[in-house]
Amino acid sequence: MPLLGCIADDITGATDLAGALVRRGVATTQVFGVPEGPLDPDPDAVVVALKTRTAPPAEARELALRACRWLRSQGVQHVYLKYCSTFDSVPEGNIGPVTDALSEELGAAGAVHCPAYPANGRTLYLGHLFVEGALLSESGMADHPLTPMRDPNLLRVLGEQTAAAVGLLPFDVVDRGPDASAERLRGLAADGVRHVIADAVRDADLDTLAAAAGDRPLNAGGAPFGAAWGAALARAAGVAGGAAPVPPAGGSAVLAGSASRATARQVAAFARRHPVLRLDARELAADGGTVGEALAWAGRRLGRGPVLIAADTAPEAVARAQRALGRARAAAVVEEAMGRLAVGLTALGVRRLVVAGGETSGAVAEALGVDRVRIGPEICTGVPWTFSAEPHVALAFKSGNFGGDDFFLDAFARLAEPGEPGEREPGERGEPAAGEAGRAERAGDGTVEGDRD
Repeated sequence: MPLLGCIADDITGATDLAGALVRRGVATTQVFGVPEGPLDPDPDAVVVALKTRTAPPAEARELALRACRWLRSQGVQHVYLKYCSTFDSVPEGNIGPVTDALSEELGAAGAVHCPAYPANGRTLYLGHLFVEGALLSESGMADHPLTPMRDPNLLRVLGEQTAAAVGLLPFDVVDRGPDASAERLRGLAADGVRHVIADAVRDADLDTLAAAAGDRPLNAGGAPFGAAWGAALARAAGVAGGAAPVPPAGGSAVLAGSASRATARQVAAFARRHPVLRLDARELAADGGTVGEALAWAGRRLGRGPVLIAADTAPEAVARAQRALGRARAAAVVEEAMGRLAVGLTALGVRRLVVAGGETSGAVAEALGVDRVRIGPEICTGVPWTFSAEPHVALAFKSGNFGGDDFFLDAFARLAEPGEPGEREPGERGEPAAGEAGRAERAGDGTVEGDRD
């Protein structure tokens, strides 16, 4: 039976955690939504990908509880709540309400929280969250349209979301090792503290916290802490990861719906070597033929290498789409189109598909009917390839801000076999294709992807 069951509040965050577990030697399966039946075969860890980060708190609690009950039906005794390394949330939740619900369900005294992700520049010191050395409130997260994070003090942030007591496991204690940390955790529990924010500034601190957390039924935080805890449980049980899955052969494509600056740079880097098509959200909403034209455009090029279809998320394009359609409708139009494009691309023989953006990833997984994947090789920290049996396709779900400028090129190179078509000679430019499909001038997608991990 699985040693660890994980509940993630979005798909790309779930994949980040699943990849981190595999990197630590824990064989992992990721499922999309709450499954109906048992897993076959049983992995060492299972990650349930939900879409609850910005859902109403009552809905988020209910979905998390359903996932927890299914995990327990699989024999899971240790549950990890995975959320973003920038603690993405609003004053009413959902981190506090969901943790409280899971604590009650599991009969847990509470949870240790650590969203720190040192490898990606997220660190915690004295309960304050830093992003690349700057306080969370001074990072780009301060103005996020869905989950603006203007307070870097996570004790205060979490305290607004729960009536339970929130306390701190400070760095000076963590630095003294697992025994000192476990002793402080016992003291906090004796004082009635149910939520503990734990400092971490180095990867080694996460292993310390995992050891100190020991046999607790519930912990919470970012991917690295969850992976460290899973690895500690696996070592204690004497289990090792299984054989790596074999990637399918076939065409390669990218679907990009993220509005992050990192994804914009990645699209630009890809366009210097391969064809890129941009779709207009307003025209997608007005003309059902646009997706078909985009697929015809892709079909003429897939034999020569990977292609990319993106929503243009330049600020002025996003503003135009939102003015014309409204924020929610603009986002929904692009998500629906990306799902249809994914189905069409697989029908054209694409078997290696990179998807940029959390909401886009969710739409693609749903449209393809993917309900579970095995975790394969890592492309960059936090983004592995995943492999679905039905349909038989390799999928990389990338959070908006993850990866270097050449991420899309690196992703396909990670799976490429000698002699496979795909890469053009350095310096050869891809076709701009602006307007070829009849709807490709510049596009706004109306979404600002919420996940950094």
